[in-house]
This record gives sequence, C-alpha cells and structure tokens, in this order.
Amino acid sequence: MVLLEVKNLKKYYLQRGGLWGREIGKVKAVDDVSFTLSQGETLGLVGESGCGKSTTGRSILRLIEPTEGQVLFEGKDVTAMSKEELRKVRRDMQMVFQDPYASLNPRHTVERILEEPMKVHGLSQAKERRKRVQQLLDVVGLNAYHARRYPHEFSGGQRQRIGIARALAVNPKLIVADEPVSALDVSIQSQVLNLLQDLQARFQLTYLFISHDLSVVRHICDRVGVMYLGRLIELAEKNSLYDKPKHPYTQALLSSVPIPEPGVKKDRVILKGDVPSPTQVPTGCAFHPRCPYVMDICKIQKPSFQKQGRNHFVACHLN
Repeated sequence: MVLLEVKNLKKYYLQRGGLWGREIGKVKAVDDVSFTLSQGETLGLVGESGCGKSTTGRSILRLIEPTEGQVLFEGKDVTAMSKEELRKVRRDMQMVFQDPYASLNPRHTVERILEEPMKVHGLSQAKERRKRVQQLLDVVGLNAYHARRYPHEFSGGQRQRIGIARALAVNPKLIVADEPVSALDVSIQSQVLNLLQDLQARFQLTYLFISHDLSVVRHICDRVGVMYLGRLIELAEKNSLYDKPKHPYTQALLSSVPIPEPGVKKDRVILKGDVPSPTQVPTGCAFHPRCPYVMDICKIQKPSFQKQGRNHFVACHLN
C-alpha cells in the first residue's frame, strides 16, 4: 500500500538584488522530484551537502511551503490543505531533526517537551499524558526520572532519543528522519539506528531517511534515492543500487565509501571540478560538467527519469 506519493515537487527561492530589491534569479533547491513510499518501508535520500535532501523532507511536511508539485499522503493532497486540515494530518507525519539540541526547547523539561504534541492534538488528559511520557522514555531506552531534567543535562545520543520519543508521542505513520545520526559519535550512531529499526517493527512505522552516509543508508533502508542539484537522478532497491549503480554520480559516491579492512584497496572515481551553483544549474544533464562519460546530448537535453530493470530508475543518457 502506497502511503506517500510525491509528484513533481519543486522548491525555488527567489534571489533579489539591486537598489529596489528586484528578482535577479532563482535558487532551485528542489527541482521536479517524484517518488512513492509504501507503508512500512524505509526510503533513503542521499547526496552531497546542498543537493536538496533536507529541503525535500521539509517540503513534504510543509514545514517550508513547496513552490509547485503535489504531496499525497494516504491519497490526500497535503499541499492543498488549509492550516486546520494540515494540523490534523501532522499527527500522522512527524520529523526527527539533525541537531538534537537545537530542536529541543532548552527552557522546557523533557516531560513538557513530550507532552506538548499530545496537548496540541488533544489526545489525553494530564494524568494519562504523564503516564504516556514514562512509556515513551522507556521505549527509547531512557528512565522515568529523566522526565524532570532539561535538554542540556543529556548527551547527544540521549537528546536524539528524546527527539525520537517526541516524534512517537502522537502515534505517527510516517517519520521523516533528517540525518538523525550525523551529529553523533560512531558508537552512539549504531545504538540510535538499531532503536529506529526496533521502533519500526514495533509500531509499523514508515521512514523517509535523509543522510549523506552511504554505509548508514545501506544498513537501514529498503530503497535508496540519489539526489544531485535538487534533482532525483537514481532510485532503486538498495542491493541493486549498491551492487550495480547506473548513474556515474552514484558510482562516484559509492567508490568513496571506505572499506573497513586494512590493506584492501578499491578503485576510486574522482570527479573533476566543483558542484555548480543551484542559481545557475547547467543546461541538459546537471551533472555533465563533472561527468567522465559526458556526450554532446548531455549538454543539451535533460535526461528523463526512466525505468532500467526491476524497480531501478535512472536519469542518464548512457542507459
């Protein structure tokens, strides 16, 4: 069953300059992204910093307003909803942010932080909410006495567990996890990832998992989408993508993943040049200035996102 369907999602930011602040250009943060997400599935979005991963996740939840496109959640168009309709749907769509400290109010206790979503959605009475807070802390591996503490009294891993507990407070169906382990130590990353997997099995959750760490994505995701300059350039089941990547950019990304065995060497794909500015996206294929296999057609015509094999989609003229 398809839980989330994203159709031609775009998010542009206007650039203004000059004496009168006239529009002088557009930053194409997300440019025509489409994908589906089935119930109980984990879809990973990967790519270099600035490729539009986080903006895509926030646009889906309308934490920032998309410029164009549709986001269908259980068949309902999120982008066309009023504020009141969106408030009700947000109970089913929650987010875990990258920085666990910045996303928690330093003036509130953990108990108040976890109670707030329940109050907003009118889920229970005060006594029941306090009991629910204790249950949530237990679920994410913390103790009941932690409820009286403030965010600054916890480690980074513990704060991220609190962020996960807050997302679970209203029993969501979809969680957008925006680089939830990138700010944590490696030893803590595995604990949080295992927690996310346990919670998914226990509560039948669906994840959109945003990350730049390809090893983490392979561990937790079922399918993986690769983004470049605001566009989705490859989408496939993880084994298909990691074993036989079809886009040159995906091949370069995977070649950079270190092998945890001393003395073992691998062939690296070294990309030339820098990532172009999103204000001046190259014509045709956005990747062609750095592509080692560039052809004349790549400079002129934008490749379409086509199916190549079983559940494997790629936007490349080579395929």
